[in-house]
Amino acid sequence: MTRPVLSIALPPSRRIVDYARAAERVGCRRVWLFDSPAVYGDIWVGLARIVEATSTIGVGTGVAVPSLRHPLVTASAIATIEDLSPGRLVTAFGAGYTARRAMGQKPMKWADLVAYLDQVRRLLLGEVVMIDGAPAQMVHLPEWGPPRPIETPLWTAPSGAKGLAASHQVGADGVLLTSLPQPADPAFATRALLVNGTVVGPGEDHTSPRLVEAAGPWFAASFHAVWEHRPEYLGQMPGGSDWRAEIERLRPEGERHLAVHEGHIVAMTERDRAAVTAAGAAILTNSWTGSAEEIGARFEQAGAAGIDEIVYAPAGPDIESEIARFAGTASG
Repeated sequence: MTRPVLSIALPPSRRIVDYARAAERVGCRRVWLFDSPAVYGDIWVGLARIVEATSTIGVGTGVAVPSLRHPLVTASAIATIEDLSPGRLVTAFGAGYTARRAMGQKPMKWADLVAYLDQVRRLLLGEVVMIDGAPAQMVHLPEWGPPRPIETPLWTAPSGAKGLAASHQVGADGVLLTSLPQPADPAFATRALLVNGTVVGPGEDHTSPRLVEAAGPWFAASFHAVWEHRPEYLGQMPGGSDWRAEIERLRPEGERHLAVHEGHIVAMTERDRAAVTAAGAAILTNSWTGSAEEIGARFEQAGAAGIDEIVYAPAGPDIESEIARFAGTASG
């Protein structure tokens, strides 16, 4: 069994270069960036900033949402990053849960994602591809982009049986998962696992300010998800009724998705903070939050399940400290 390596995942932000440098210092493999234009900065601008400001750390789209961009736009963006820093980019694509929900849309259909990735892969190879009824091709001259073929790994972020089947169909070079794989899942060349949480220090508990700031945003995202799928269940969650009432007060019906996902998984609004406080010790139960020894054991468990890379998504006001804390558990 090989112990998984550590990467980090963050939204594009003003300080993303500082965070990438911190991750590089502690030996992280990659910085994955979220893609949600209504909530965060631009993913491709963020990746370009990182590769120009660092030396060795890899970068990834974690995950890019196909419906937000024409396939040729994505292929050109990939080519731009490869031109800036050859071989450091991995691209993962997903159905766009938050990115699309924050714009009032349902996630993409997996069949559409499969078709999109086929188009992007063929464009990167230099082929002429029919898109929207017209032929498209990367025709960059040498000074404007790298030569084709461009062989950047194309991953997926599957959810459920349909997502795994689509990933297998498209020939994904790797998968970015949110739970440990099951024995019956299709085999992929590389498996990464997205996790969140924080290392609990001596004397800390769910009332400790640092811990609340680090674990709270991801816990608050459970309210976002329940609102999208079964809002009537919010009344069964501690603080859920008040959280829902505040959303309904802030925005009229039809616009409430614009408020729900503010700060999604990176910061808490005041309504999120109130719900997190009401939840009490429960905020420590749905993540990789625990002592250094407990998190180290989770690395061992993930490696035994076939995970090659742990992708840690820190939160809170001191991201560099969170990265350093978590990196201290990665080596065992």
